[in-house]
Amino acid sequence: MYPGGEKDEIKDLQHRRSKYVAIFFTFSLLLVIGRLAYLQLFNNTLAAKAERQGQQVIEVVGERGYIYDRAMRALAINIDMPSIYCTPPYIKDINTMGRLLSHKLHIRYSLVLKKLKRRSHFVWIKRKALPEEAKAIEKLRLRGIGFIPETKRFYPARELMGHILGFTDIDNHGLEGVERFYENYLQGKREKVLLEKDAHERPVLRSKWLSSLKGKDIILSLDETIQYILEKELLRAVKENQALQAIGIIMDPLTGEILAMANIPRFNPNTPGEYKPSAWRNKAITDIYEPGSTFKIVTASAALEEKVFTPQDIVHDGSGKAIFGRAVIHDPHPFRRPLTFTDVIVHSSNIGAAKIGERLGEERLYKYIRAFGFGEKTGIDIPGESSGLVRPPEKWSGRSLITISMGQEIGVTPIQMVTAMAVIANGGWLVKPHVVKGIMDEKGHTKEIKPEPKRRVLSKNTVILMKNILHKVVEEGTGKLAAIEGIPVAGKTGTAQKVDPRTGRYSRRKLICSFAGFFPVKSPSMVMLIIIDEPKGIAWGGRVAAPVFKRVASQVMQYIELGSPPPVNNPIYPARVKETFWYKVK
Repeated sequence: MYPGGEKDEIKDLQHRRSKYVAIFFTFSLLLVIGRLAYLQLFNNTLAAKAERQGQQVIEVVGERGYIYDRAMRALAINIDMPSIYCTPPYIKDINTMGRLLSHKLHIRYSLVLKKLKRRSHFVWIKRKALPEEAKAIEKLRLRGIGFIPETKRFYPARELMGHILGFTDIDNHGLEGVERFYENYLQGKREKVLLEKDAHERPVLRSKWLSSLKGKDIILSLDETIQYILEKELLRAVKENQALQAIGIIMDPLTGEILAMANIPRFNPNTPGEYKPSAWRNKAITDIYEPGSTFKIVTASAALEEKVFTPQDIVHDGSGKAIFGRAVIHDPHPFRRPLTFTDVIVHSSNIGAAKIGERLGEERLYKYIRAFGFGEKTGIDIPGESSGLVRPPEKWSGRSLITISMGQEIGVTPIQMVTAMAVIANGGWLVKPHVVKGIMDEKGHTKEIKPEPKRRVLSKNTVILMKNILHKVVEEGTGKLAAIEGIPVAGKTGTAQKVDPRTGRYSRRKLICSFAGFFPVKSPSMVMLIIIDEPKGIAWGGRVAAPVFKRVASQVMQYIELGSPPPVNNPIYPARVKETFWYKVK
């Protein structure tokens, strides 16, 4: 062995060991770097976990669109309400927390405890709590308790237009009325967002997220002031006549726009739970009734259109009793003189209407009943509309022709009746009624709802004749109490017996009094129907309903003269609508 060889071997060994250690640490470092790179680039589990510690993904819903009347007065708005939620994993003492929340929020302890025990990162404690309740909880600075701003639907006019507007549930989903029919437009957009939280687990929700999700606004064709006048006078009529209920509709006969629609008794859409579900029903479109003599406008119009009679033709001798087969028909009193076709309608003779219907025949009468829109839905934009009750001639009895000619043995809805009167008012067209005038987006652009004429029902000549006859009803017939000084009014009274559910026969005490009319006669701007159900005392349509028509029409015309409502657009009837007076029954 050479001198110093042992030292060289030791140095060489140390060098090799250092080399191996360096290689080991380098390799380990590379493994760590590779793992980190993998986690960062290909697996975000830890990143997501870290993110969840400071943020949370929730679904938010934008603000619901507002509802305005035709003059842009707010009828349905949103008010801010705090909603309280919890994150159970962050709650240490569930029992203590449960007692605090139960006491401050006025919720049963057992219910709160059940929520706190859920295995979830997000549980509602109380939706849309009172502001004072939320402040009381916020002062406690409880870990795991957070607040999210929500909105609650509010109707500033309370009962006014309640049956038109409808209402929403706790999640702001429309359940009745316009709120339900236009749900897809009104509802806010849904979107998932990251809810940032501070050190105390309280959320920080940026308002800009919600503002961009707002639903569309709805502009009604109704006018708040006209609605108020109608509801006020119907309430007065129900009280004065000790009636069961009342219904009123005011419509633009040219466009089909509903200017007012009322049901008495009313209900407050802010507190729908305080009423029975039957009180929510908009009887103006859902309930069927026998129209009585107001339906004679259909019989008369059909006879004139078919040239079965002229206005001057003698129809019957004016006696108060007539026999039709096995049926005996009475007039309220004998006229003691021959009655012309015009007299029959002006003085509302049942015998005369029966004779007109008899001459007209089953098929032709039925054709015009359907042409006027009875037996089918009008298509109004409110949920729950009924089609009425119209039977085809093959299902009529031996006396159906004469009773239907007088307005019995047929079921119609108020909206159908006012739409039928509009046919005469607007020149012979059946139009589609609607309560929404336009839909406005977040930029303020409004999509107008255009009038939809369905078909021509009567010729212009027949319309002129019917207008003159119905004007005489008010000037010298059964509708005198509907006359307005300085404003020519046309219309028809109606008094119908209701069927007693106990006996199955017509009741002499339970009556429906109505008046349907329009004004001014030559160029009508409004058509109106007033129905008073089961008034006490002397109950005739001309005595009970006609005065209500007059009071409402007088106040509405005075309001319009002040220039408050915007001008009504005249419709342009498209050429695609078939110009025919013959309606083919399906």
